[in-house]
Parts: sequence; C-alpha cells; structure tokens
Amino acid sequence: MMPRAWIILALVALTACGSRQDTADRETNLRQLRNPGGTPEEFSIVPPKPLEAPVSLTELPTPTPGGTNRTDQTPLKDAVAVLGGAPSRLDVQPGIGAGDQAIVARASRFGRADDIREQLAAEDQAFRERRSFFNWRLIPEDTYNRVYRGQSLDPYSALEAARRAGVLTPSAPPER
Repeated sequence: MMPRAWIILALVALTACGSRQDTADRETNLRQLRNPGGTPEEFSIVPPKPLEAPVSLTELPTPTPGGTNRTDQTPLKDAVAVLGGAPSRLDVQPGIGAGDQAIVARASRFGRADDIREQLAAEDQAFRERRSFFNWRLIPEDTYNRVYRGQSLDPYSALEAARRAGVLTPSAPPER
C-alpha cells in the first residue's frame, strides 16, 4: 500500500494540472463548440484555390484588407455555379431581402428597435452575471442549459394543455 503522503501528493499534482485560462471565453460562448486543446481543428483546414497569374500586372484587383481573397474556398457559390445559378446572388445584400419583407413588416407592425441584438446581448450578459454567484460546479456541464433551465418549457405539458383547449395537435413521441 502507498503511504498517505504519496496519495496526497498525487492528488495535489492532479489538481494542479487544471487550467482556468478560458473562463472568460466560457462565459461568452455558452455552447462551447470549440477545440479546447489549442491544437488546430483538422476539419476547419481547407486548402486555398490555386493561384492564377493575370495576363497583365495592371489588371490586378485592389487589395481588400480583412476582406475575401480570390483564392478563398467558396463551396456553396461553386455548387451554385456548377448547377447553372448565379453565385453573386449568395452575396449579402444591404437591407431586407424581397422574400423576408412581408414577415419583417408583420413582426414590426407595432414598431421595432434597431439595436435589438445589442440590447438582448446586454440583458443576457446581465442575467448571467446575476446568476454567476450560484453558477459554479465541481464537474463542468453545459452553461447554457444550466443558466436557462428555469425558463425552459415542458413540451408534454404544453401539448396536453393545447389538446385540452381543443387545438388539433400532431402525435408526439412517448415520454421517456
């Protein structure tokens, strides 16, 4: 048997291996869908398109710092072009698209805030900060589900309430 001192030393060494460097990232990214190991994600590495030499060096496009590059992969646009579509239609256009104008008009009939995303992000951050005192766990789990657990709905009780109210509902999978 190992002496108690060796067991305590081993436990201290194991707890010292932990890292809290990404605590701030964990608070901002609730779903934590990233590679925490610091190594490259093998599925996100995509080789660029081959370089093409222009006919004349005066025909080079102007640089766009922080923008796209001609050698960047665009698989969706490439697929649209191969199928005979116009890849330029996939570019983000200013304003609201024609297909979305009716729903935006209906949703904003009583007015809408232009800074709604920033406002909701600030309110969400304040809510999580209020809950942060009670937000620690010995074993980490999904922060999003833990913080918003009290605001989730029980789908089966909502289904039963709708059926009692006479709403025609589709069948649902059995409860577990």
